[in-house]
Amino acid sequence: MASATGRWVLFATVLGSSMVLLDGTVVSVALPRIGEDLDASLAGLQWAVNAYLLTLAGLILLGGSLGDRYGRRRVFVAGVLWFAVSSALCGFAPSAEMLIGARALQGVGGALLTPGSLAIIQAVFRPEDRAPAVGVWAGLGGVAGAVGPLLGGWLVGGPGWRWVFLINLPLAVLTVTVALRHVPETRDETATGRFDIPGAVLAALSLGSLTYALTAASTQPVVAIVTGGASVVLGAAFIAAEGRSPHPMMPLGLFTSRLFSITNVVTVLIYGALAAVSFFLILQLQVTAGFTPLLAGLALLPLTLLMLVFSSRAARLGSRIGPHIPLTAGPVIAAAGVLLMLRIGPGASYFTDVLPAGIALGAGMTLLVAPLTATVLDSVDVARAGTASGVNNAAARTGGLISVAAIPSIVGLSGDEYRSPADVDAAFQGAMVSCAGLLFVAAMTALLAVRAAAPAPETVDAVCTSCSLTSPPPTAEREHEHHDGG
Repeated sequence: MASATGRWVLFATVLGSSMVLLDGTVVSVALPRIGEDLDASLAGLQWAVNAYLLTLAGLILLGGSLGDRYGRRRVFVAGVLWFAVSSALCGFAPSAEMLIGARALQGVGGALLTPGSLAIIQAVFRPEDRAPAVGVWAGLGGVAGAVGPLLGGWLVGGPGWRWVFLINLPLAVLTVTVALRHVPETRDETATGRFDIPGAVLAALSLGSLTYALTAASTQPVVAIVTGGASVVLGAAFIAAEGRSPHPMMPLGLFTSRLFSITNVVTVLIYGALAAVSFFLILQLQVTAGFTPLLAGLALLPLTLLMLVFSSRAARLGSRIGPHIPLTAGPVIAAAGVLLMLRIGPGASYFTDVLPAGIALGAGMTLLVAPLTATVLDSVDVARAGTASGVNNAAARTGGLISVAAIPSIVGLSGDEYRSPADVDAAFQGAMVSCAGLLFVAAMTALLAVRAAAPAPETVDAVCTSCSLTSPPPTAEREHEHHDGG
């Protein structure tokens, strides 16, 4: 940690992963302006979010394996460059269709970049410095997440929404320069066997078909039924392929742990609700309440700041009392915050209507996120903790993917109705009730099914200083067991 190399490694990995964290928050703030400028339908805005989540969720486990085999720095740098080029394509996209395609390519870059940033730290730092290094990496990443909504709001209201993507270009150049000059190359010398390409392709196709079916449900019911059926068939083929593969990206044996299965169900519900809240809240604030993009971005700030400041304390609480109470009470408090958002409408005030709801949502998420991640790690043996964490991150992104695709159809918002304040307001009310319901189901699932020993304190402290609107914090000390020991 005190060496020049250590500081450069932290700088490069924090800067690279911050691009992904920023992208996860600034794009939401830009959606109404993107729709207006590119004349996009609501489905187009949904796909602008989901195309990225789709490729990221489908390929993130494969990205980690590529780094272990071919060099973590090499794959990290490739991911940064890929992310930068696809960001440029997003920034110059002349149509909604081009933007959606470029967002899918962005997700591929994120899948290469995201697991590599933490894997480099785990491989380069000596054991006694790994946890502090991960803590710095995660804490600074949390700052990037906090800055994202404000930066996005300023860019959208100032230079324009295209700069939400173009800002990644100078960050990528700096990241690659530092990484090539100062980050040592590492790889897992024990990694052998074929990559699970069929599994990755089938997972992406199944999720893509499901997303299309949910997005088209209200406007093209026949197409939705056909693509929904295709998703089921592809999902079954994915499970069969994982069962046969000697090196599956998602080992089915993980799910023999009942606790692992339950906590991933809870993850899908919680992050599905959070993604839909973010999607609808930004629309409601800008279209119905008339907030500027910058002020709308402030709505997400309490959530990120509370997680950044108090996640470590929530983790220590979970280590003392176990995950049962945090995973039950946290979603209930978050659901209360979502229901408070029902007060947001025409003429809403930030301080009396938006801020209290954001604080309650942030308090609930802060209480539950670190114990949820620690419970996932605790539910499997140490050797599989890295893979378990990857599956849990993919589950979180899948939850967001499904909810952003499904909930607009459920609440009757489609086509160009998102431009109408009255239509958005009506849909927002139904969406918040739906999201609160998802959080309540998550709480009841944890109440009835989660009975686990508290995680060891050394596991938790380094894990829970990260905060994200789209996925759980990464693993820390346990993950190096996976990377170093195969």
